Amino acid sequence: MRISSLNYEPVFFAYPNVPALDQIVNDITKNAPEYNFVSDDGIGHQFWVVKDKPVINQITTLFAAIPATYVADGHHRTAAAALVGKERSEKNPHHTGKEEYNYFLAVHFPDNQLAILDYNRVVKDLNGLTNETFLKEIAKRFDVEENGSTAYRPQHLHEFGMFIDSKWYKLTARTGTFDDKDPIAVLDVTILSQQILEPVLNIKDLRTDKRIDFVGGLRGLGELEKRVNSGEMKVAFSMFPVSMKQLIDIADGGLTMPPKVTWFEPKLRSGLILHSLND
Repeated sequence: MRISSLNYEPVFFAYPNVPALDQIVNDITKNAPEYNFVSDDGIGHQFWVVKDKPVINQITTLFAAIPATYVADGHHRTAAAALVGKERSEKNPHHTGKEEYNYFLAVHFPDNQLAILDYNRVVKDLNGLTNETFLKEIAKRFDVEENGSTAYRPQHLHEFGMFIDSKWYKLTARTGTFDDKDPIAVLDVTILSQQILEPVLNIKDLRTDKRIDFVGGLRGLGELEKRVNSGEMKVAFSMFPVSMKQLIDIADGGLTMPPKVTWFEPKLRSGLILHSLND
C-alpha cells in the first residue's frame, strides 16, 4: 500500500439489516450491471455503479443512522490502511482529513444475507499419545459417540466432529466446559482450545503453532478426511459455525474474537476495484 498508493481489495463489513437499503439495492440491480463475468474460480460477479446523486445521498443518510458496522474479513487490511493514512497525515503539513489516504475500500453486506461457514481444524500429531489414550482423554471432557465412516457435521452449538484412524466421532461438550453467559467462553473454538488443543495436544497459540492448520468449510469434510488419511495430519475436528449474532455480541462488548473463527464465501475478486490514496 505504501509503495503502490492503492487499495486493491475491499474490507468485508456486515451491518444490521435496513429494509430501506435493501429496497434501494433491489431497484438498482433491476438495471444492467456495469460488469458481469465469472472469474476463473467459478464465482460470478455483477457490479453496478451508482451515479444518481439523490440515490447516493439517500444511501449515505441511511448508513449514517446505523450505530456500527462490523469487520467480517479484513482486519489486517483495515489496520494497514489506518497506519499508512496516519503516516501520510503526519507528513502533510496541510492535512485536512478529507484526503484520499484517509479512506479505504470497503464492501458492506446486511447481516441477514450472510452466513458464516465452519472453520475446521487439523492437527499433525497427538502430542505423544496413542490413539487409545487420546480417546480416553477426550472422554473425560466430552460425551463421545462413534459414527463409523460417515462424516459428522455438527448440527448444534457445542457439538464437534472428530476424524481419527479412519473413523468419525461425535463429541458433545459436557456442562461445565463452557459458559453460555460469556460471549467468548461460549464459542466452540474456545471450548476446543481449552478442553483439547491446550491441555491434551499442547497447542497454545493458534497463530504460530505449526502443528495445527485450518480448513475453510467450503472445502467440505472430505478435505479433513483426505489430510488425515494421507498421513499429513493425525486428527481433524469439524466445527459448528459461529453465528452473526455471536460475532456482533463480541464486537459490541469490546472483546476480541479468537483467531481462525469465521470463514466467509464467496470472496470478492481482488483488483476489481482500485482506490488511489493520492488525490
